[in-house]
Amino acid sequence: MRPRTDGRLSRGLLLLMSVATGLAVAGNYFAQPLLDLIGRELDVGPSQAALVVTAAQGGYALGLILLVPLGDLVERRRLAVALYAATAVFLLVSAMAPNGTVLLAGTALTALTSVGAQVVVPFAATLADPAERGRVVGTVMTGLMLGLLLARTASGALSELGGWRTVYWVNAALMALMAVLLRTFLPRLGGDGGRLTYLGLLRSTVAMFRYEPLLRWRAGIGALSLASFSVLWTALTFLLSGSPYDWTESAIGLFGLVGVAGALTATVAGRLADRGRVQVVTGAGTVLLVASWLALAAGARSLIWLLAGVVVLDLAHQAVLNSSQNVLFALRPEARNRINSAFLTVFFAGGAVGSALASVVWVHEGWTGVFVLGAALSAGTVVLWALERITVKRPAGEPPKTAPRTPATAKGE
Repeated sequence: MRPRTDGRLSRGLLLLMSVATGLAVAGNYFAQPLLDLIGRELDVGPSQAALVVTAAQGGYALGLILLVPLGDLVERRRLAVALYAATAVFLLVSAMAPNGTVLLAGTALTALTSVGAQVVVPFAATLADPAERGRVVGTVMTGLMLGLLLARTASGALSELGGWRTVYWVNAALMALMAVLLRTFLPRLGGDGGRLTYLGLLRSTVAMFRYEPLLRWRAGIGALSLASFSVLWTALTFLLSGSPYDWTESAIGLFGLVGVAGALTATVAGRLADRGRVQVVTGAGTVLLVASWLALAAGARSLIWLLAGVVVLDLAHQAVLNSSQNVLFALRPEARNRINSAFLTVFFAGGAVGSALASVVWVHEGWTGVFVLGAALSAGTVVLWALERITVKRPAGEPPKTAPRTPATAKGE
């Protein structure tokens, strides 16, 4: 039996879901500032230690494609709890890793199942009253972004207390606790995939791009937005470690706290979306992305401008992401997990490309090249949003009266 959506999402449950998403995502970023420590203890070179980051990115991408769509097929509470429990187990594997190979395997498997966070987000959207869906999604995504931004700072503090393994032990315990709490407090919510088989589910996920123009546009906008975001945070380390800043690694890690201000604005964007301003939020977000890079251009030698640019860019990125998810979650309630999977796969692919491009551009052109790259990617979001407004006739967030079914759904595969 499907639960009523009105009144089912209390403040306490919303807080739990927000914390759960943040902790799940944080596990993929804890290792980044600890690579040197890990390399020395496990006797692996810098290049092999750096593969820990690659393993986390690859595992997460596979999880988005292979596991998140299951939320439309199986009972969602069971799926979320199983993924969180599995993540706790795989974190223990990393904590006890005797060598680099085991650590890489533990990292990849942890990332694979940490997509439980992306099962919780559409879960919250389903439980929310439609009039408050924007606020709810914004709140849960705030938790997710805080986990991402604060992970590096937390890992540094925990490693000082008991070494790099302490980070994994603590996170494993927290993920196990989240699995218990989610099992206790989440309502049962069955999938709506009907007679779909697993392969049919995956085909249906890909087919969403064909049948939903808004998904195509929003995936493109999101990918460029995260690419711009990743360009900044990848190149920022190079900028702050060199002249004129010459900051230490610990100081650079603390700089991530600046991004918290932007993450906390996600609920504001959500409330505006609930008032029918979702397109305004997206449009303003894309314009602010471009504006942020104008400030960041001056940040090469001015800390004030650098701080201002970081805050504005994070705010703008959150506005684009939150408004896009609100649009997409309103398309097909029975396919929210598949739509979320399709959107986030393209979204994170954009982030990976942005990080890679930032490293190359920094080597050849320095901060000037980074500014041009970031500004160009941000301008691309403005162009795509304008084209969406021109070409898509159905108002954003309004599903078709008779939504065409994907071939897999129609055949009950």
